[in-house]
Amino acid sequence: MVVLKPKHKALVLNFIGFAILFVAGRLLLGMVLSLNTLVLAFIAAVAASLLAPKFSAVKTPLGEKLMMKWIFIKGFREL
Repeated sequence: MVVLKPKHKALVLNFIGFAILFVAGRLLLGMVLSLNTLVLAFIAAVAASLLAPKFSAVKTPLGEKLMMKWIFIKGFREL
């Protein structure tokens, strides 16, 4: 089993959160709207970057901790 540093784990989780929302948004927009594929991808990318949770590694006196901020949750959450 590979153990990642909190900094690298935050990077991976940011990518996964964005990718899931981007693909879902792109597919849903493609079903509803009949626009150019580049425009659909741009709209999905903007929406995914706004809606995706943000992960960050924060240094504390006890060591590095992984924190998450999301627009649907008030404040920060420790993972």
